[in-house]
Amino acid sequence: MNDAETMVLPRLGPAETSVEDPWGEGRGAAPGRPPAVTPAWRVAAWLVPALMMAAVSVARAGGPGPRDGEVAAWRAATSSWHGLLHSGDVTLAPYHLLIRACAAAFGGSELALRGPSVLAMTAAAALVAATASRLFGPGTGLLAGTIFALLPTSARYAQEAQPYALTLLAAVLATSLLVPATERPTLRRLAAYGGSVVLLGLCHVVALLLLVGHGWTVLAFRRGAAARWLAAAVAGGLPAAVLLWSALRHGARIGPVAHPGLPLLAELPGHLFGRTALGAVLLGLALFSLPLRHSAAIYTAWAAVPPLVLLLLAQAAPIWEPRYLLFTLPAWATLGAVALARLAARPPAGALAAVALIGALLHVAPREPDRPQLSVGHPPATVLAAGPSRVHDGPPDL
Repeated sequence: MNDAETMVLPRLGPAETSVEDPWGEGRGAAPGRPPAVTPAWRVAAWLVPALMMAAVSVARAGGPGPRDGEVAAWRAATSSWHGLLHSGDVTLAPYHLLIRACAAAFGGSELALRGPSVLAMTAAAALVAATASRLFGPGTGLLAGTIFALLPTSARYAQEAQPYALTLLAAVLATSLLVPATERPTLRRLAAYGGSVVLLGLCHVVALLLLVGHGWTVLAFRRGAAARWLAAAVAGGLPAAVLLWSALRHGARIGPVAHPGLPLLAELPGHLFGRTALGAVLLGLALFSLPLRHSAAIYTAWAAVPPLVLLLLAQAAPIWEPRYLLFTLPAWATLGAVALARLAARPPAGALAAVALIGALLHVAPREPDRPQLSVGHPPATVLAAGPSRVHDGPPDL
């Protein structure tokens, strides 16, 4: 055996990066784990975004209402329990039951009925930051949670009695449980993931498109756990599938929606991020967070796959509605945070300050309250008195 056959090439520089970690984000840490940090820093990474989201959500949450889209929730608050369970709007029954319970416990004020959305968005901001901290480090987690909390769309849907804030929280929870469920797929972890999928589907059936993104990530990076993940995902999606089947049997439709023409697609960034320019910035930053690592791939699939699948489905049926994609907002915020953390020094104090300044400027001008378009002709002050029987004609919207 000659020397050439056993020659070992020397390392050209420190072993700080790899194919799984091309940016060196796991430097000095165990594989797949962020660097060690102090417990106080870890707590601050999720607590600060949660407090920011709570402050932004509560401000003007009790403003004049109902706003456009909240009329169904206001009617549910005054409906009988029997009427809710036997209404044609079956897929929204879980949310309307929650609203009815809130009205029974805390009254029918605007703040009381919007309370679940405020709490959901606050919890989502904390969970966005905590999950990003676990995968990328506390600095990136703090930045992700801050970006999410300061987006105008986050504040808007935190202040509306609609199921989209709860749907977003369920999507964050499901994604946070995906990583442990596929890295070590024990029965307990798979059951927790399946439970989050149940919650996701019951909040809004269209949000189950998130499972397509999860499936792509599992097949690409955790193929050995694909069968067990699929079993948990299918079991978790069954309750929503039953509700959807029952709703369609009773003539319900997913709407009001439309086919996605070019004008509607061009409006998507503005609807999703609150400002078209802000959406363009986040979309541009997301390009710097391409799935070079498993962690970034999870968020890329979460952000990009559901809109693409919904776009394909909308070619056959008119189910395109930008607010249905609100559950992808945390993924875009986290991808933007990852890009800023890569471009800036750690901790990304400069990037965090810039995001806070932009967000503050966006929230200075108060959002004009929307006025509901009531087909029954009632002004907003009389919606609660209208009762469950005063509904619009035609099949219900999901």
